[in-house]
Amino acid sequence: MLNFDDQATGERRLIQLNELEEFRNQAYENAKIDKENTKRWHDQKIERREFTEGQKVLLYNSRLKLFPGKLMSQWSGPFTILKAFPYSHVELMEGKTQRTFIVNGHRLKNYLGDSLDKRRVSYNLS
Repeated sequence: MLNFDDQATGERRLIQLNELEEFRNQAYENAKIDKENTKRWHDQKIERREFTEGQKVLLYNSRLKLFPGKLMSQWSGPFTILKAFPYSHVELMEGKTQRTFIVNGHRLKNYLGDSLDKRRVSYNLS
């Protein structure tokens, strides 16, 4: 009987379309909330790196991924920071050749070699 009544069939179809639209909006809102939570969790894990002039750092060499060496380190250096610019780009100086170049601060990490050498000396003395 429902299939024969055009008006009732049309109204039922409109109700179904409205319900489908509500489900879509609800899914959109849930995806948006999930994305915000994931971003907040990811941002908590990011370390802020502050670089100062004269500090020693290691530079990440991304080209080693193309030609992997079994025991090659992906970090090269140490390099000395000449100048730290805003927006995380840094001017580095290579120790041996005195060559300078600018890199993105995200490719750098602190060099702890000097402090580790001092610790080893202090352990040997005691």
